[in-house]
Amino acid sequence: MGEDTTTPVQRQPVRLVFLAFLQLGLTSFGGPVAHLGYFREAFVVRRRWIEERAYADLVALCQFLPGPASSQVGIGIGLAKAGLPGAFAAWFAFTMPSAIALTLFGYGVVAHQDAMPGGVLHGLKVVAVAVVAQAVWGMARTLCPDAPRATLAVLAAAGMLAAPTPLAQVAVIAAGGLIGLALLRTEAEPDHVPLGIEVGRGTAIASLALFFALLVGLPLLAAAYPSQTLALVDSFYRSGSLVFGGGHVVLPLLQSEVVPPGWVSNDAFLAGYGAAQAVPGPLFTFAAYLGAVMLPEPNLWAGAAICLVAIFMPSFLLVVGALPFWDALRRLHPVRKALLGVNAAVVGLLLAALYDPVWTSAIRGPGDFVLAMAAFTLLVFWKLPPWLVVVLTAAGGWGLQLIGG
Repeated sequence: MGEDTTTPVQRQPVRLVFLAFLQLGLTSFGGPVAHLGYFREAFVVRRRWIEERAYADLVALCQFLPGPASSQVGIGIGLAKAGLPGAFAAWFAFTMPSAIALTLFGYGVVAHQDAMPGGVLHGLKVVAVAVVAQAVWGMARTLCPDAPRATLAVLAAAGMLAAPTPLAQVAVIAAGGLIGLALLRTEAEPDHVPLGIEVGRGTAIASLALFFALLVGLPLLAAAYPSQTLALVDSFYRSGSLVFGGGHVVLPLLQSEVVPPGWVSNDAFLAGYGAAQAVPGPLFTFAAYLGAVMLPEPNLWAGAAICLVAIFMPSFLLVVGALPFWDALRRLHPVRKALLGVNAAVVGLLLAALYDPVWTSAIRGPGDFVLAMAAFTLLVFWKLPPWLVVVLTAAGGWGLQLIGG
């Protein structure tokens, strides 16, 4: 086992952390995998705030934790450079641009949904098919490069389609980890490089205790004291706590939370998901849009703020709670094997979400199929910016409506 050879991490003013992440929050299009590339370029290559292998270790931790991986990596970098204030500054600066944009879009949907051409809204639903297909394509190439992991992904998708519930999602992730532990092989771990993040074990244990206390306690509180605000906090906190794989995988869970009770219409849900592809930053800011378009109060700005904070709170608690223990855990061979299975299962969850609800809600005929495939081609092969593909597909949906009369 190699020795720790890195020098102590040099701290940065909170202001610099905020400005660095604000720049990324305004320009980081392309989803969580692209965000990790932007972070590497900004903080490993350009600013040299974190070493290459330490960054890889942090990414590995955040891929293992539930929640938005790119946002959690940002929180971890902010924590390393400026402590807890830096973690908050990194999250706020990276998140707010897209959260504000989606909240404003939600205001437009609430105020002008009847005036907006139906074909435009349908085009936004169709572009969601292309975006989720792109995520499946990219993640499968990285996380399922061999027959055993590809098979595991297909089995995970079948399991989710057979029982499309949040509990089944947790069961599929757990089964993937167990299968990885029992059957998959991983390469030997290279010499250890510390993450350079100083969090006391007491703080870490308190964060983990609060995470589980809220996960168990919020449903009990919401049942004992009926309140729409408590119900929102409970739903979005659980969504942020139980989703592995980032923004695309949270789609079916959020839909099951907000559409069946009548909080958000299915059309408004999928239109907002399409619009979320046109903004930079983390896809979990979709929660702000949902809070804005809620039918019962609190909604608009108040609903957006409540849903946004609730869905990201688990990420803060888990990153702060897990970091002191990760250096030891990641050296264990069984943990690395289980992680291979978990990642393959995540691809399966995304594959299931691609079919239901994304495909089944958006593809109504040959024209929609052609439009979705065109959007996928522009994203994957022509490498056009996602915002431009969203605009083109929305226009294409309007065109299909005009042609069809």
